[in-house]
Amino acid sequence: MRRVTVAALLATTLSTALSVTPAEARQPASGLANCTANACHFDVPPGTYDVRVTLGGDAAASTSVDGETRRALLPETATAAGQRVSRSFTVNVRTPEGEPTGAAGTPGLDLTLGGGAPALADIRVTPARRARQIVLIGDSTVCDQASAPYTGWGQELPQYLRKGLSVANYADSGESTVSYLADPALFATVQPLIRPHDLVLIQLAHNDKQTDEATYRANLETLVAGVRARGGEPVLVTPIVRRWFNADGTLDNGIALLVNGLGVDLPAVIRSVAGAEGVPLIDLTAETREVVETLGVEGSKSIYLYNEARDNTHTSVHGATVYAGLVRDGLVAQHLIPEGLVRQTG
Repeated sequence: MRRVTVAALLATTLSTALSVTPAEARQPASGLANCTANACHFDVPPGTYDVRVTLGGDAAASTSVDGETRRALLPETATAAGQRVSRSFTVNVRTPEGEPTGAAGTPGLDLTLGGGAPALADIRVTPARRARQIVLIGDSTVCDQASAPYTGWGQELPQYLRKGLSVANYADSGESTVSYLADPALFATVQPLIRPHDLVLIQLAHNDKQTDEATYRANLETLVAGVRARGGEPVLVTPIVRRWFNADGTLDNGIALLVNGLGVDLPAVIRSVAGAEGVPLIDLTAETREVVETLGVEGSKSIYLYNEARDNTHTSVHGATVYAGLVRDGLVAQHLIPEGLVRQTG
């Protein structure tokens, strides 16, 4: 999440546009009438919406857009003095707004302007007609964290996607494969929302600390089968590493690489299930290990919340953004989403 500044510049030459009410939610909504200096609110019901923003002002500006529960929706975008640029993205509006077992949140769509010198010239919100969902099932390293500085990689993923792809993040803090299947608020609620051809990314391992191998494997197979029963396309994701170094500067140990208390190598089981079930695999364990080992003991502190909370499991905004980029790259490399629908940089 990029912190909001109060230096937002709102264009003054645009004509006044209509506010959106629930009864009008199917109509195009636009305009700074729905915005204050650093935020916009649209009274729309739960659903999927395309948002087009026009950025820029009389002075040079730099603008990012976050939304709902601290989701990064548009990376910081620079504009020269007098320049206007348009950017579009698709956003999921739901209740609860963030974690499935969390607070309901604020009704409607809420957007926040950030960046070095935000400038919003226009905004337009319309119901999405051809959006594909990327549904996320995971734990606290993935979820839409309510409070800074904690940030899940799923919270940062939307900024890398263009109009036509939306992230529906149903990851929840503290969940294992066991609890995600057992809690009626989780998979039993999420499964009916999966639509044909939706991608469903599954990363559950950090909290399977005492799950035996047979149960863990069976739970992954149950999740895969449940996604396929709805016509969705499951993708298994191995967990991000813990920042736990050996004396030789490597992460070659069970704590870092998610070997649980029963000696179960959880990422290895995920890889095995992916191969046996013919499910695409994003090996985030291997990729995040490379990132952390390359950065080293000191450099990797900024990826996690070591400096803030001596936390070597949960990621900072920076770390979640880096790891979300790895997920984006994995989806493109395996042709699960088209390269034309992703953003590489701001």
